[in-house]
Amino acid sequence: MISIAEDIAALKWQVEAGADEAIGEAPVNAFELVAKQAIPAPVTAPTQTTPQASGSTSVTVPLSLESTKAAQARASTLANAATNLDELRAAMAEFDGCALKHTASNLVFSDGNPEADIMFVGEAPGADEDRQGKPFVGVSGQLLDRMLTAIGLNRDSVYISNILPWRPPGNRKPSPAEVMSCLPFIARHIELIKPKVLILVGGTSASNLLDTKEGITRLRGRWVTYKAGDQEIPTMPIFHPAYLLRQPALKREAWKDIRAIRDRLAEAEN
Repeated sequence: MISIAEDIAALKWQVEAGADEAIGEAPVNAFELVAKQAIPAPVTAPTQTTPQASGSTSVTVPLSLESTKAAQARASTLANAATNLDELRAAMAEFDGCALKHTASNLVFSDGNPEADIMFVGEAPGADEDRQGKPFVGVSGQLLDRMLTAIGLNRDSVYISNILPWRPPGNRKPSPAEVMSCLPFIARHIELIKPKVLILVGGTSASNLLDTKEGITRLRGRWVTYKAGDQEIPTMPIFHPAYLLRQPALKREAWKDIRAIRDRLAEAEN
């Protein structure tokens, strides 16, 4: 007979492996599911030919980088065709170029007020966000809410989205290919919102939207300019609330950033 301690140990192992919630009656092989999904692309991804040992025949091996570029091109076509948020959400739901779509429960699009002067862009949904279909609703989202409250803001006065709309299994960091394939959607999202102030929450959001290799420790607290179409938006990267929960000593620096955001937002409103 299996003991309670053994049951707990097995559950702990499953959570650490990324299986932290049940979303179906039967197990699903996500790798097999993704492999069966053909990535729609406007062009055929190039391939490389590798000679066999005999030199008389060859095998064709897809180039993963080119496949990712093809997915990004498809995302750009869909995103640029969207003229409003409803159309953008529908385009993202149609997109099959990111494998995360097939393991997530929900597409997490946005939360807050689309008419707000300030937009926050995070990394990717977690388990709570995936379940509810809204960004920043878990523990880190609760900390973000408290940070907003400290400068007189709330979910009705800000707009929040993520660089990726689908949850990576086990809340792992998104891969470069996953981010690259979805980047056109968040770029178009920002264009449609036209915020007066843009806040990039966490290193993944900041480094990819600003196209830099600098880490969040160097980027945070510095005002830069993000170009969205013909608009130049004052932009600041900040620590992700999840990171602050792991490194509470950095909350002092985060408070400096939040006050700077309050001051810049006041300038933008005048």
